[in-house]
Amino acid sequence: MTALVIEADGSVSGRGYQEFRQYYPQPGWVEHLPEGIWQATLAACDFATERAGAHDPGSSAASTAVSCIGITNQRETAVIWDRATLTAPRRAIVWQDRRSAELCEQLRTGGHEPRITELTGLRLDPYFTATKLTWLATREPDLWARVLDGSLAVGTVDSYLIARMTGGRRHVTDASNASRTLLFDIRAGQWSAELCELLRVPLSALPEVVPSWGIAGHTDPACFAGLSVPIAGIAGDQQAAMFGQACFAEGDAKCTYGTGSFVLVNTGQVVADPGPSLLATVAWMDPAGAMTYALEGSVFVTGAAVQWLRDGLGLLDNAAQSEALARSVPDSGGVVFVPALTGLGAPDWDPDARGAIFGITRGTSRAHLVRATLEAIAFEVRDVCDVMADAAGGRLRVLKVDGGASANDLLMQMQADQLGLAVERPVIAETTALGAGFLAGLATGVWSSTAELAATWQLDHRFPAGDRDEAGYDRWREAVGRSKGWASAVRNPRS
Repeated sequence: MTALVIEADGSVSGRGYQEFRQYYPQPGWVEHLPEGIWQATLAACDFATERAGAHDPGSSAASTAVSCIGITNQRETAVIWDRATLTAPRRAIVWQDRRSAELCEQLRTGGHEPRITELTGLRLDPYFTATKLTWLATREPDLWARVLDGSLAVGTVDSYLIARMTGGRRHVTDASNASRTLLFDIRAGQWSAELCELLRVPLSALPEVVPSWGIAGHTDPACFAGLSVPIAGIAGDQQAAMFGQACFAEGDAKCTYGTGSFVLVNTGQVVADPGPSLLATVAWMDPAGAMTYALEGSVFVTGAAVQWLRDGLGLLDNAAQSEALARSVPDSGGVVFVPALTGLGAPDWDPDARGAIFGITRGTSRAHLVRATLEAIAFEVRDVCDVMADAAGGRLRVLKVDGGASANDLLMQMQADQLGLAVERPVIAETTALGAGFLAGLATGVWSSTAELAATWQLDHRFPAGDRDEAGYDRWREAVGRSKGWASAVRNPRS
């Protein structure tokens, strides 16, 4: 959990960070404790405001006071909480969770996917919120009875945090988060009664959809750090990063390197056809209700693969060490790593794919495996960008990058080489949190326009386009093909 205190010139005067635990109760399942998310939020905000106050000891209290709050969050995670007590009766089901894969396949076999895509811009995949909720309705009927009787609320992480911040007074989400649930009609700008019925989610349990910037509520000082300030900006993490990268014009594109990597290109007021490989999504909704849309390619595991090398295999002391270790060898020694640790997202969309490492010999070292991991990230993003350029009607102009792994210069140059496209990294790489702050400040008069916001964007480094490694990419695509369907093959072995 990250919190930033952002000044009017776009600079960051305070940062706070607090991790919270992830739970893996079964293979392919990922959960978070909602209370853990809330406590991490409080801690990160405390750290950020304390550091902002210490940033300039001679400044007045007014200059470091919080004037408004923007919220950004992991988008598709499903959270359920008690409307009265705000406690959660079960852990949240995280966006990476694969438990509803069979349910998605049943709905696809039933012929429902074309209509779902038509309304939502999405596809049937366990990634999205609604099938997680349908799974709960089927598997945890006692819990779901409390959703049906209105005592439990349903939402994504933003809705849960706002409920906690306002002492339960507000149950809201914005259009960008709503558009990731499989329940939101992105052209009509409202929940779809048709999809709610299909997926067994009562409309009455869902939050009110509000613009991405505008006053959505006020914090309760008894609940949130003694503050009574407007909650004025809300956006899903990838849309917030797009806003923070000042991707305000049609054709502007960004990639955020976090747990996964997410490439978005602005398509303006048009819902572009996502085809079989991409997603169409709401980028943001303005206070007048007008929506800007984006095409998105969602890669599930990129930074998480480096974390796995660190935590799962013990090959790294920290993620930053990956660059030096990868540079210690000239190439991956023929090793190809497909980090399908939670299935494959765009453009392959296979929840039954599993991670695989090919080409290991007795000469393979940990440096080769680390380099293969960085190459895999670059290949995964190339997969998406190649399809996206076709869908968006032409080659992307430049790719703006952000997120933790964007600090890795070797990876960024690999990325520029694989894309044959310049990659630009801004001075402030925490553009997800920055975008949430921009939305809130735009709503409350800190900034007057997106043009004023765009003027705050500063280039840190430009990685020039290089030659594509076509042989390496061909090996990558061969390895991806071999990783597909593994979980299904294990579940249903040949007799």
